[in-house]
Amino acid sequence: MDRGRSGATALGCRLPTRRGRSGAHSSPDVTPQQPHERSLRQRATLGLGQLARATTIRIAGAVLVVVAVVGLSLWLQQAAGYGTPAVLSLWFGVALGVVFERGRFCFFCILREFFEERNSTGIYAILAALAVGGIGYVLVAGAFLPDPSRGRLPPGAHIGPISPVLVAGGVAFGLGMCLAGGCISGLLYRVGEGYSRAPIGLLGVLLGFGLGFYSWNTLYLTFIAQAPVWWLPAWLGYGGALALHLAVLAGVAVGLLPLLPHLSARTAQPISLSSIGHALFVPRWNPLPTGALVGVIGAVAYFRVEPLGVTAQLGSISRTVLHDAGALPARLYGLDTLAGCATQVVQAITTNGWLIGGLVAGSFAAALLANRFQISRITPRNSGSALLGGILMGWGAMVSLGCTVGVLLSGISVFALSGWVFTLAMLAGVWLGLRLRLHHV
Repeated sequence: MDRGRSGATALGCRLPTRRGRSGAHSSPDVTPQQPHERSLRQRATLGLGQLARATTIRIAGAVLVVVAVVGLSLWLQQAAGYGTPAVLSLWFGVALGVVFERGRFCFFCILREFFEERNSTGIYAILAALAVGGIGYVLVAGAFLPDPSRGRLPPGAHIGPISPVLVAGGVAFGLGMCLAGGCISGLLYRVGEGYSRAPIGLLGVLLGFGLGFYSWNTLYLTFIAQAPVWWLPAWLGYGGALALHLAVLAGVAVGLLPLLPHLSARTAQPISLSSIGHALFVPRWNPLPTGALVGVIGAVAYFRVEPLGVTAQLGSISRTVLHDAGALPARLYGLDTLAGCATQVVQAITTNGWLIGGLVAGSFAAALLANRFQISRITPRNSGSALLGGILMGWGAMVSLGCTVGVLLSGISVFALSGWVFTLAMLAGVWLGLRLRLHHV
């Protein structure tokens, strides 16, 4: 969406000829309105000049973001305790930020469009991400753990226990999405677009994690400690799990076809640098390549660093602050033994933190190029709803060991049934939140 060019373009298109009172075309050199015509030309030239300067500033800003990321990468490569994993995480985050922003890959936006407008377009981006991610995870997990039937799990994979706590966490997360106007990854990439409620929602996420830590021991001892951890390849092998995975996704895709709007044919245009730039940075990307790119990034990130997730650093910040204040329980039972977006007491930025930073930077650069960066207005009312929504999402993500990226995308891609349980519970929460019109609070 380009907000700055329509007026100037329309004015410029009216300049070459002008109709006189008789209705015939007349030349500006012989009409009585010559001063007016000259004024129009001057205004058009000024408008086009302002547009060109604004475009130049946006491009320069995006270039500066890239230069800053490159410089940070060089420093991280040499810094003690960081090195290649931090650099890769940073660039994986940049790639995700660009894809999320250009493809509007926000789970809440996609689900609101589906439930309220009966439009399944965005759902296909999620399905594509899961399909490509599943194929990629088979290759990666198969390399890490060739025989899945021996009772072991692939290292670091987001395969969690299935319990009523997971269901409650998913529902709370879905309700929080409605209040905050986005999931956690959606809030992060929308920071790069100037969405002023996003930082408030993320503050709520930190508070919600704190509440999760306080409730963890009771929930763990009552529900989670003996909960089953189900991983499809342990029963079906990698081939059977992938076949079932793709069959389920294909069934959902076919079932949603009636809700897919008819796409009008686009007028063929000659290929040029300007047309390529317009296609990349102005219209919303097609959901299928958007989702496919997310799936590829997720699989490569798992192979080189760790599964995708956006809550480990946020949760670690909350846990560290509470730990240093002496406000945490003396022991959080079982938390550090479970797979997922694990939190820890840290004094430095983790690889997940660099991924989050890259995500915001990539989104910011993409938003600048697309002329989508705009500081939104906040009010006490929408700030309060964002904070409350963040608290619900933070609590839900903490007790579920992740969010829509860590549990849903990374979990389902590695064939963890916990990913599907969380997804269904989250869908129920979003549906309920929309019915209650929490997104209008």
